[in-house]
Amino acid sequence: QVQLVESGGGSVQAGGTLRLSCLASGIQYTRDCMAWTRQAPGKEREEVARLDSNGNTTIADSVKGRFSISRDNAKNTLYLEMTGLKPEDTAMYYCSARLGACPPVHWSLPYVYSGQGTQVTVSS
Repeated sequence: QVQLVESGGGSVQAGGTLRLSCLASGIQYTRDCMAWTRQAPGKEREEVARLDSNGNTTIADSVKGRFSISRDNAKNTLYLEMTGLKPEDTAMYYCSARLGACPPVHWSLPYVYSGQGTQVTVSS
């Protein structure tokens, strides 16, 4: 059974830094596709970053150069390092997963599993 538990959200000022963590069970990082997605009030959920089983990352254009995704296999933990935060980054952030290889990037939100989310609020 897949379980994803996010932590690390909070309130920061613009330009600040946060690191989100996702403790995953039922996931094999060397086999499965992991991602961070987010949803702002009144907006659709969007993919922020993904990490495939080979360690390759894909970062959304809106956060490229500011966010990075990584994992610690020994700790079964996925991370999202967020720097240079902007008010438009305010959203609920979810750890998401799909068993097996990552699908093509143009597939919209192909994740079967998501955690409960952690709130990130950026003030100007």
